[in-house]
Amino acid sequence: MADEQKILLRQIKEFLAAKDTERLGDLLRQQRTSDIAEIVEVFDLEECRLIFDALGKHDAAEVLEKVDEATRAELFDLFEDDELVDLISELDPDDAADVLAELDQRESQEVLESLDSEDAEQIKELMVYSEDSAGGIMDPTVLSVDENASVSEVIQRIRAAEVDEDFYSVFVVDKNGIFLGDVRIRLLITCPAETRIYTLIDADALYVNVEADQEEVRNLFKKNDLIVTPVLDAQGKLVGRITADRVIEVAEEEAAEDMLAMAGTDAAELETFSVFNAARVRMTWLLPCLAGTAITALVGFFFRGLFFSEGQLHVFFVAVLFSPMIAAISGNAGLQTSAIVVCGLATGDLAALKMSQVFMREIRIALLIALCCGVIGGSICSFLPSFFANHSSKADMTDVSSVASDSSLPVLGDSSALLSATGEQLEPKEQFRLAIAFGIAMFSAIMISTSLGLSLPFLFRQIGLDPAISSGPLVTTANDSISVAIYLMLTLLMT
Repeated sequence: MADEQKILLRQIKEFLAAKDTERLGDLLRQQRTSDIAEIVEVFDLEECRLIFDALGKHDAAEVLEKVDEATRAELFDLFEDDELVDLISELDPDDAADVLAELDQRESQEVLESLDSEDAEQIKELMVYSEDSAGGIMDPTVLSVDENASVSEVIQRIRAAEVDEDFYSVFVVDKNGIFLGDVRIRLLITCPAETRIYTLIDADALYVNVEADQEEVRNLFKKNDLIVTPVLDAQGKLVGRITADRVIEVAEEEAAEDMLAMAGTDAAELETFSVFNAARVRMTWLLPCLAGTAITALVGFFFRGLFFSEGQLHVFFVAVLFSPMIAAISGNAGLQTSAIVVCGLATGDLAALKMSQVFMREIRIALLIALCCGVIGGSICSFLPSFFANHSSKADMTDVSSVASDSSLPVLGDSSALLSATGEQLEPKEQFRLAIAFGIAMFSAIMISTSLGLSLPFLFRQIGLDPAISSGPLVTTANDSISVAIYLMLTLLMT
């Protein structure tokens, strides 16, 4: 928190403690509503009540809209029905629709019935669209003019319009409301008053369809440095507009959703402060992961039986110690690839959209990584067993000598007999084969994991799921089972 906000927070606390609502109101009127919203999130409901009482109705509405979802869910219980209606009526239709969507259906309907009929109708139209679509984030209040109007008529229209939002161009439509293009405000100021507006139209103006995903809208703004873009319905009629400030909010939402999906949770966790709700959301992802790790354990038990039947149980015990390396490295390699692809898909990077091009690049990278990790991992696998075997043998010899020197205990015999009781040591040939199996398994697991990291985001996108899920715990857990199975199978075959 910035120093200015810390000072503001301290001042608000002082006024709240003294219940000095007059000075509190004077202080809050000097602040931006975004700063007030951030500070409101740290107070309890009783203190929030005093803060909202000190705010003007318009500022209170903006603060309600700008706090996070969990705080807003708490604040809904703070207001009487008529207060909530007053606050909603102060918001722009698109913001009002977003806020009402967080209420249950009965409360939302009651608020809509209490609003002005024209405002309620606009909000209802917006609530029909998916909250993640262009229609769900657009502002239905637009300034449009007929193509046959003159510059002077358009200027008069602008002066008479009750629009409290900044705008940078005028949208032009025909008599049926079909969008034809836009005209920059600069041209209206510099052109003669009698100029017909259709001669100034930029027919190549960019627009979005009302059903377009908000991620597409964000990418359109980013690539073309847009400030505003019109929204059209399926017939090409102008139904709204989207501004850059709204797109910034969308970008933050999309980034948060992707991070949550990659971490194995989702935005539902942030809708309330309830720890039970957060635990429920996380367990929805963790329970399948628990089942996945149980499958990995089953793979281990299955191969233990195979090793036992081949008289190689001592090899199995050593091999199992190295299985976490295989699972962890291959899983992280796949996660890196998946993250690169997911990021490219989210930003609309054309190179990322072409799977063949991405595949050729990432597979070459994976080959180098797999080769390096296989060689290094195999070297570690060849060194550690003999290193600890030597140290263990010396320690066991010391224990045997100690036992033999104790006259109160019977002599147990040759030290080698005692060592054999603790398990067989790997022969040099077995140790070499284990290292080779480990290196090949590491290479194979990384290549398979990378292939999954490449293909799954495209597959998920194709079937309508968020590609970020492919980087989540479910996929990495599945990769663990596959990589461990490959490793143990190669070890069994080579030893």
